Amino acid sequence: MKAWELTAFGREGLRLAEKSEPNPKPNEVLLRMSAVSLNYRDKLVAEGLYNPNLSFPMIQVAGGVGEVVDVGESVTRFRSGDRAMTHYDTRWIDGEPQGDEAIHSLGSTISGALAEYIVMDEQSVVRVPDYLTDEEASTLPCAALVAWYALVEKGRLGPNQTVLVQGTGGVSIFGLQIASAIGAPGRPSDAALQESFW
Repeated sequence: MKAWELTAFGREGLRLAEKSEPNPKPNEVLLRMSAVSLNYRDKLVAEGLYNPNLSFPMIQVAGGVGEVVDVGESVTRFRSGDRAMTHYDTRWIDGEPQGDEAIHSLGSTISGALAEYIVMDEQSVVRVPDYLTDEEASTLPCAALVAWYALVEKGRLGPNQTVLVQGTGGVSIFGLQIASAIGAPGRPSDAALQESFW
């Protein structure tokens, strides 16, 4: 299978590699990837600014969607043919982290989604709703999750509160959409508005 690996920091360190197709172990699912989303975080990883202790080679990208093509023993949440999206922090499933869960992230400490096939623990993937395309769903694990966590989990955003987002990147745009859905008016900052017009 083909995969994009970072072999050194910098754009010149990104290489298309031929790898062996992985096999799912117990509690794992094998995904044939169909869509990925690139985030600013991926640029920071490639430049050595996100995780300066990155182990090379590292397959890039945290956000992706694929079709389940095989399952390991004891898998109960998925079957072949299901569509699933990756989970950014593969060991941080719910609640406050109890240890080092937050450092186990795709494309940084764990092999990422920019490959034809990936293997994930069944608890580290989420079923894709039918109303989302693969491309749409691939944007949720990173940018949308950051916006949701900041506004809803930490910020306890409620109706009639005002949200001001900085910039026009993925996290900001998802922040506006989440705020709108909750009933909190939001607007981009003046600098972001000027930037988007120029």
